[in-house]
Formats: sequence, C-alpha cells, structure tokens
Amino acid sequence: MEAANRGAAEAGGLSIGLNIELPHEQHPNPYANRSLDFHYFFARKLMFVRYARAFVIFPGGFGTLDEMFESLTLIQTERIKHFPTILVGSAHWAPLLEWIGGTLEESGLIASTDKNLLITADTPDEVCDHVRRASARQRQLT
Repeated sequence: MEAANRGAAEAGGLSIGLNIELPHEQHPNPYANRSLDFHYFFARKLMFVRYARAFVIFPGGFGTLDEMFESLTLIQTERIKHFPTILVGSAHWAPLLEWIGGTLEESGLIASTDKNLLITADTPDEVCDHVRRASARQRQLT
C-alpha cells in the first residue's frame, strides 16, 4: 500500500490508506493523506473492491495473495465489475502463473479463461497502458 500511497501523493492526488489493526508490523504509512483503520479484514477488503478500478499487485506475502485471490474470485463470479488485475514483476509471478495455468486449469479446478484474469507488467508505463485500455473498454460498455 505504501507504494500506491506514495505515487498518489507525489502526483498531487488524494491518497487514502486502508490500514488493518494488527498486533505487529502494520501501521499507517506517511504518504497517506487520510488513513482509515479497520479491525476486520473483510471490511478492509470490501473497501478495496468497492472503489477500485484496477488492482495493481506488487510482490508481497500472505496478505497480498489473500487480497489478490479474493478479488479474482469476486471478478470470476461476477460479484464485482471486471477490471484489470495487474501483477507487477513478471519474473516474480511466473511460478504462480505456471501453477495456475498448469495445476489448477489442467485439473479442471478453474476454467481455461480464468487465468486470463491476471495480467503481468514490468514497468509503470505497461501498468498505465493496461489501466487505460480497461477504462476505455468500460466507457464503451456504459
């Protein structure tokens, strides 16, 4: 979250941090103009998906994977609008994408189109291009 907040703050935009109360490690970062604190993960996730227009995911731990798969499930089951889920750092994400395409798809646990819900990007320009294209498609549909 800090990277997103920092980017928004440095670009002069409003930067809102969605902070979770944990016994260790989590604290508001200095780049958020506003910080909303949550006690429950489900409430924090609800806020993520409610206002998101894209998910840009950087390498992270269990929390990152939890939020990514929760979001993919909501997109897959059409509970939220489809918008890009962009994994930054194709080399980092390659083993997970292989497992998704191989183990999950080949076992029939996901549809062959489900793996296409994930996009990789290696540069900020690539991320922005994916978001712009998705925004243009969404405008055409409305």
